[in-house]
Amino acid sequence: MAKKLIGIYGASGFGREVMPVARDNYASDDCELFFIDDNPNLKEINGIKVLTYDEFLEQKAEEKRVVVAIADGNIRRKIEERCYSDGLKPASVNARNNMVLDEVQIGSACILCPFVTLTSNVIIGQSFHANIYSYVAHDCVIGDYVTFAPAVKCNGNVVIENNAYIGTGAIIKQGQPNKPIVIGEGAIVGMGAVVTKDVPAGVTVIGNPARPLSR
Repeated sequence: MAKKLIGIYGASGFGREVMPVARDNYASDDCELFFIDDNPNLKEINGIKVLTYDEFLEQKAEEKRVVVAIADGNIRRKIEERCYSDGLKPASVNARNNMVLDEVQIGSACILCPFVTLTSNVIIGQSFHANIYSYVAHDCVIGDYVTFAPAVKCNGNVVIENNAYIGTGAIIKQGQPNKPIVIGEGAIVGMGAVVTKDVPAGVTVIGNPARPLSR
């Protein structure tokens, strides 16, 4: 029986990208890693067993941890709440080639994919996802369940509130120490958008400069 089990919740594309980083973080003789998927099509992916959630709960171990590799922050929150209520503990995944500089606070259950940079004096909440080649610059505050797609450029003095989603290649202009740029709760910044001013809660913005998506 393994002493520790690590479950990557989500066996789709992002989960398959996260697994090698998790394996590098955790793999040892007394630790075993699994994919967890609610509706698995395969029993094994890239040499890693795929279990349903109930099957993972049934596994015997001294400690079981889980990290949710699903981009939607609202879904991520619901899954984590179920996992923690069932006694699973949070795991974080952090690629070895990342740069994390001075005075960075980061919450539990976060995923930092390869080539991510967090510079100095940054505060990050729970279950943050930073995909490949993203960065967060100085004096930023990031809430819970925020998702960065690949190559997001978040410059200094920016506040990103809970459950926001920042699309691939988006750029957030630097704010001012006394007037940060604020991305509101649940806002979506589209792929390649250039954000030069505040984005209200729940609003989707696209383009350069970023403007609310018209319907």
